Amino acid sequence: MDADLGDLNAFLAVARAGGFRVGARASGGSASGLSEAVRRLETQLGVRLLHRTTRSVVPTEAGQRLIERLAPALTEVQAALDVVNGFRDRPAGTLRLNVAVSAARLVLPAIVPAFLSAYPDIQLEVFADDSFVDVLAVGCDAGIRYEERLEKDMIAVPIGPRVQRFAIAASPDYLDRCGRPQHPSDLLNHVCLRGRFASGAMPAWEFARDGEVVRITPSGPLIVQIGSAVDLIVDTAVAGTGLVYLFEEWLRPQLDNGTLEPVLEAWWPRFSGPFLYYPGRRLPPAPLRAFIDFIRASAGVQ
Repeated sequence: MDADLGDLNAFLAVARAGGFRVGARASGGSASGLSEAVRRLETQLGVRLLHRTTRSVVPTEAGQRLIERLAPALTEVQAALDVVNGFRDRPAGTLRLNVAVSAARLVLPAIVPAFLSAYPDIQLEVFADDSFVDVLAVGCDAGIRYEERLEKDMIAVPIGPRVQRFAIAASPDYLDRCGRPQHPSDLLNHVCLRGRFASGAMPAWEFARDGEVVRITPSGPLIVQIGSAVDLIVDTAVAGTGLVYLFEEWLRPQLDNGTLEPVLEAWWPRFSGPFLYYPGRRLPPAPLRAFIDFIRASAGVQ
């Protein structure tokens, strides 16, 4: 029985993503196109592969068995085709990256233009997402995350600045009205604008000085989802509503133009920069190899 390779890839994309719309975003197709491909495959095989509801898509037992055998086989097919790419003068193809929103905002702008200029036959797709995801399951070749959120069994390559800081700031007007904190504990008596991860977790604000580490859980009138709505708390802080705690580089424009004033700068904590990570169990495709070589060369790393 011959099955169309495109239909098989469509089925795998939907099953990995848990839905047609998410699968379409990951694969670069359309939800209707994926639905038609899966329907065609089920008709050809004579068995239902996916349980469909209004809320989710889940593989049937037959679908799960097919996934277990199909995923490694399609990976080998892709690897075989990519061997040919190695004979080109310049690598070509699509590179899909799933990155933290902060990396898309603060790291990639210094890398992407030069990379695309050096490799004009590579198309780069970037998906900014602060949730913890399996990069392969969402159809990506690699991810960019910070060390504490790296997936297991991954190869990690440093990318971007190796040391960063979290900063806290407020508008001069707010600080004139409400006072300038002298110690992190003073923040418990201030209006603080906070972020929450998509998982629901709300990180504490951490400070460090001369070996002393202070973690506080402040309160305030505004909470936004980290990543997608962070600019809202920055703008709200600039308007004089309260204090914002964020990457120093994210706040740098406002700190430089004076619309935000640094607070407790001696306590700003340092942390290691992000990593590009990818599965170590198979050779990276040519576009990803080119990207790895590019960031290593840019950093002077062999």
